[in-house]
Order: sequence, then structure tokens, then C-alpha cells
Amino acid sequence: MERELVCQGRRITREELLWLGQWIADHRQWSRKRLARELCQEWDWRNARGQIKDFAARSFLEKLAARGWLVLPALQLQRSHPRPQPAGPVLIHWPTDPITAPARELAPLQWILPGAGTPEAQHFDVYLQRYHYLGLRVVGQNMKYLVRDKQGRDLAGLLFGAAAWRAGARDQFVGWDQTQRAAALHGLANNTRYLILPWVKVTGLASHLLSQVTRRLSQDWQHKYGHPIYLLESFVEQGRFRGTCYRAANWRCVGQTQGRGRQGANPMQRTEPAKDIYLYALTRHFRRHLLEAA
Repeated sequence: MERELVCQGRRITREELLWLGQWIADHRQWSRKRLARELCQEWDWRNARGQIKDFAARSFLEKLAARGWLVLPALQLQRSHPRPQPAGPVLIHWPTDPITAPARELAPLQWILPGAGTPEAQHFDVYLQRYHYLGLRVVGQNMKYLVRDKQGRDLAGLLFGAAAWRAGARDQFVGWDQTQRAAALHGLANNTRYLILPWVKVTGLASHLLSQVTRRLSQDWQHKYGHPIYLLESFVEQGRFRGTCYRAANWRCVGQTQGRGRQGANPMQRTEPAKDIYLYALTRHFRRHLLEAA
């Protein structure tokens, strides 16, 4: 094992790892969620706005456990006090009449940031679960967009989240080493999900939305998490998609993954289909900003 680990820009020594294992053992009755929150307090692990980075801490703990370097409590699949269920019906219904008008006739578009517990958030989650081939998975810092036309009809959902820990072609394009990447990876965001609703058949809409979201995402991220985003990435599965909308929106394909997943834990094990890596710089000087952050 390395003398030091790096996660979210924080160096973790072997001694700290030993302390962490004992600390978890001393609080074995705690859930993983509570361990992550308490660890943030112990290590003062916060973002630029002073908020604890509990999602990042939990991801870090589970990554260490996956490598066999510590043992976490079992996942708590059931609540001792079940959350009350809403009295109304669980199913959500929405119009699915075909939308085929030219994109210009749908403007001005509404870009909605679905707040937790709102009908927009519920629609967004159900859309991704039902219509995206990967379903819905949200971990750590993220940004959701629900796009509607001028009539209030839902058109698309976009989800951005944490960047992949390593991607050879991307890392070569940025020009950073492992230490620099660990310290500055928070300056990247990954377009983890992109869905045009299946009844929306509007030529050029997908690339148009990609172009629009690049103009606002960094500012939205700054407002929510206290730091900007300088570079976007997306991984497009070969054989399933051709990346046409990304190329039309001036994203750049810099190479392909080796099919080892976003974390790239085992260089010898192929666990996922190979994907094309697309990047989009939100500023001309993205390299300077990222390397300065490191």
C-alpha cells in the first residue's frame, strides 16, 4: 500500500488510515452515513462554503473498504422507523404526446434546477429511472437540470456529477500528474446522464441543449458548492451511441476508456464496455486554473 493516499485533494497517511480503522471499530453501531458525517467533523472536511463533504467522505470510505484497507458496517437496508408514505398515488403521469416542432418554436426554454422534494425533482428522477438505460444514480456533488419548452412541457433531463477518478486520455489532455489530479479533480464535472424524452423528436435539440448548459453550469456549481467548474467530461458507450450531439456542440473526443469503470481500480480487469471520452472546456485557460488549484 502507498505511504499516502489522496482523496478530494486531501493526503491520508498510513497512520491516519490505522486510526480510521480503529475509529470505525469503536463506533461499529454507527451507519455508514453517520460515519461519513462524523468523519467530516473530525477532519474538518468541508467545501468552500463551509458545508461538510459527507458524500465525498462516504465515497472515500467505501473505496477504502473495496480495496480491503478497512471494514465498514453492513448497509442498513431497512429503517427501524419507516418513513411515512404519501397518501396520494405513487405513480406519476405526464403527457407523452409527440413533440416534433422545430427547436426555435419551443423557445424560450425553461431551465429548472429541481429542488429536493418538489414535483420537478420527482419527475426528473422517474424520467431517468424509467427511460435512461443506466437508470438514476446520484453520488456526491451534482447538478440536475429539467428542461421545459415555453408551454411548460418537459423535454429533457441532464445530470452532472463528480468526474471519473482516472481516465488516461483525459489526464493526458489536461497534462496533470496523479498528485495534481487528486488536488484539482473537483474542477471537473461529468455529464453522467443525458436524456431527451422518448416522445420528443426535435432535430438538433440535443446539441442545442448541450451548448446552452455549458454557458451556465459553472455559475450554478459556484452558487451551490462554492467553487467553479473548468472542464466537462462525458463517456459515450461505443456501439450504443455515436456521440453525434456532443460533436455538434463542439465537445472534443480525446480518446477511449479501457473498460475498467470510472474509478479504474483494477488495471487488469475489464468490467464495462469501452467508451469514447468527450471533453468541453468552459474557459480557454482551464489547464492553468486546474494546475493552480493543485
